[in-house]
Amino acid sequence: MIPAWLLDMLAALMLVVAAVSAARLVMAWRRRSGPATADVDVAHLLMGIAMAGTLTAALATLPGTAWEVIFGLTTAWFAWRVWRDARASGVRALAGGHCAPHLVHSGAMLYMFLALAAPAGGSGMGGMGGTAGMSMGTLEYPTLAFAFALILVGYSAWDLDQLSGRRYSLATASVSLAPVGVSAMAAAESAVATFPGSSPAGDPEASPADEAVPREASKSRPALSAVLLSPGITVGCRIVMGITMAFMLVIMI
Repeated sequence: MIPAWLLDMLAALMLVVAAVSAARLVMAWRRRSGPATADVDVAHLLMGIAMAGTLTAALATLPGTAWEVIFGLTTAWFAWRVWRDARASGVRALAGGHCAPHLVHSGAMLYMFLALAAPAGGSGMGGMGGTAGMSMGTLEYPTLAFAFALILVGYSAWDLDQLSGRRYSLATASVSLAPVGVSAMAAAESAVATFPGSSPAGDPEASPADEAVPREASKSRPALSAVLLSPGITVGCRIVMGITMAFMLVIMI
């Protein structure tokens, strides 16, 4: 049995990720500029709320059917983004691209809500809280659950390696959120293309070590808003969610 305190701690951690994602969205909107990852922040916000409610019944919000629709939409969105990146950079979009991990996250969340086999008298994904957390339900097609868990752990390990190698920094890589006559996607691609060694389908979260930094900015610490909107925070949230999601899949097999 999984102790209730562990599930509660993970639920609280997911709420922290959701709060950080919400703060990033609000801050970017107020500044009219922010990272080219608004879709990722929205996905992290929704996943954090859904996972917290899954881990602890007291934090449950929407019914399972609503979450199925939501994560069906996010899965379709990131599938389109991955397909678009794959057309430009081939298999690199799957190995180390920006959108592939988020596609796996969305797909895993959709699978969890669709494949949960609730016990008799149970309420589905209403929560896993309590000392008998696993008794709330098990997942159908456990092989698929195990495959999702392995992929999530793999992407999390990759992100940890890249984060420790300082591929992602705490400097904000932002683009204007209100360009005149230019789509948000085109603006994001233009911002990515300005980084040395990047490509149009490159990772907008990446921040190369040899990126030119103004002298005045290098002399002072980055502001709190710059840190919050940094690529490193995005990747950190992705790592935490990936590991937690893999844990959830394993204990529900």
